Amino acid sequence: MSETNAPPPSDNDGGGLLDDWMSRADLAGELGLSEDTLSRWETRRIGPPCVRVGRRVLYRRGAVQEWLRSQEERVLRRPGGRS
Repeated sequence: MSETNAPPPSDNDGGGLLDDWMSRADLAGELGLSEDTLSRWETRRIGPPCVRVGRRVLYRRGAVQEWLRSQEERVLRRPGGRS
């Protein structure tokens, strides 16, 4: 499904409604993962939080960053984790 049909950002609000959100394909590319992996993580509730808008799955950039930090903290708390 193409994302090119999105309207341009409005001049009066400084940006578009979805500027802070990314698609599953975008996030998969950023993380070097497949979209299927993100889909499995969603099903198992182990990945970054997402929302569904119709058939689209969207991830808020800030929530993804928070999730990444929590993964790092989890590794650091493990016995034998990094110092």
